[in-house]
Amino acid sequence: MSDIRLERSFGVSPERLFAAVTSQADLLQWWGPEGLHVPEHALDLSQTGPWYSVMVNEEGQRFKVSGQVTSIDPPKSVGFTWAWHDDEDTRGPESHVTFSIVAMEEGARLIVDHRALGDDEVAQNHEMGWGSSLNKLETLIK
Repeated sequence: MSDIRLERSFGVSPERLFAAVTSQADLLQWWGPEGLHVPEHALDLSQTGPWYSVMVNEEGQRFKVSGQVTSIDPPKSVGFTWAWHDDEDTRGPESHVTFSIVAMEEGARLIVDHRALGDDEVAQNHEMGWGSSLNKLETLIK
């Protein structure tokens, strides 16, 4: 199983960064790689329970992912399961994501840990996707 870990620093308080990565209003602005939008969702990482999102690219391709928010510790972390759905809406292999927020002298650092991703190719694709999504997050909270 492959894991990925990405880190980004932001010039905002841990509380603001936590809100940006958990509240629905902020999530919908940065969730998914650049060029995708989220027209369908039950996306709220601020409480435990089920979530899902459908991301759509410029060509109209749909990408559904779902899971369960498993833990929440404001403003330090949120954890959730993650699984892509196929074209018949069957849920695939499950992995786990943790967003951890660490206070820094000049703001806060977000650590994205995505574990149990399967093979290296799957991990590389997720690393690119999360990196692109974090670019959108940076734009949102500058």
